[in-house]
Amino acid sequence: MTVTVDVEAMLRHVVLEIGDETVQIDQRHSHPPCIGRSAAATARHCIAPGRGGTSGGWSGSLAPMPRDFLDVLNAAADAAVEALAGCTDWGPTGRKPGQYGFDLATDAAATAVLRDGGLRVLSEESGLEAGDRPLAVLDPVDGSTNASRGIRYFATSICVVDGGAPVAAVVHDHGNGERFEAMNGGGAWRDGTRLAREEEQPLRSAVVGINGQAPGWGGWAQVRTLGAAALELCGVADGRLDAYIDFSASGLGSWDYLGGLLVCQEAGVDVVDGTGRDLVTLEHAARRAPVAATPHLLKDVLDAYVRLTGADADRC
Repeated sequence: MTVTVDVEAMLRHVVLEIGDETVQIDQRHSHPPCIGRSAAATARHCIAPGRGGTSGGWSGSLAPMPRDFLDVLNAAADAAVEALAGCTDWGPTGRKPGQYGFDLATDAAATAVLRDGGLRVLSEESGLEAGDRPLAVLDPVDGSTNASRGIRYFATSICVVDGGAPVAAVVHDHGNGERFEAMNGGGAWRDGTRLAREEEQPLRSAVVGINGQAPGWGGWAQVRTLGAAALELCGVADGRLDAYIDFSASGLGSWDYLGGLLVCQEAGVDVVDGTGRDLVTLEHAARRAPVAATPHLLKDVLDAYVRLTGADADRC
């Protein structure tokens, strides 16, 4: 069956007339994911899905698809950007260590959009909401210490977990405005550029992102301690880093790494817990030690982790 579709898109509340598309419709519908694009690219190439959005959740009997979730996540990331831009409280809240006024302001703005989009939320700042809807795991400001000290390396990270697996993620870098997006089975992107790690570095030439204090030298060329796990994992996905290891004594919450984990996986980077635990945990108190590297490099990186920490060698 042949139909003609009038394609329009909205960019900052302006309707853009794109044109008419004649297409064939059969029982094998295929929709390109609306990911990996700037706002202008969205207007050029993407039609907003008929489900989801940010006005009251998923309608009808059709289950939301990963690309539907991405629309909500991008809207929430935009809300986080606006909240930070208007925030005047950059000091500690005094409620718990490492929490700042901008954490709460950004959390409130992003959480409101996620809830309105039909998602419940697990947030570092506001905890876990009960229910059976798909779950958005949110770190409103990953790298809060950097942000509080004027170091422009911090991000908003959001990952939807549905059916026990990450299905869509957005990580927005507030320092340079870059946005990473990933969809389970649909690839990973940075501002419209598809991410695919192909080059392989031996450990002796690797630049490794470190969280915490490494107990010793692991055989790599250089280390970077940048202070924002979500961005560092995205850095492994796009080749700025060759690996990432969490050496911190306390470990990381799932909000710190799930967004970056999906970006890595869709770019061809392996991410595991250093002691073999499942990284997809939805318990607010749970902590993990993510280790990320290209498949060729991962064994050497894990061997270094075990040698330096004394972790169980049979972890995987």
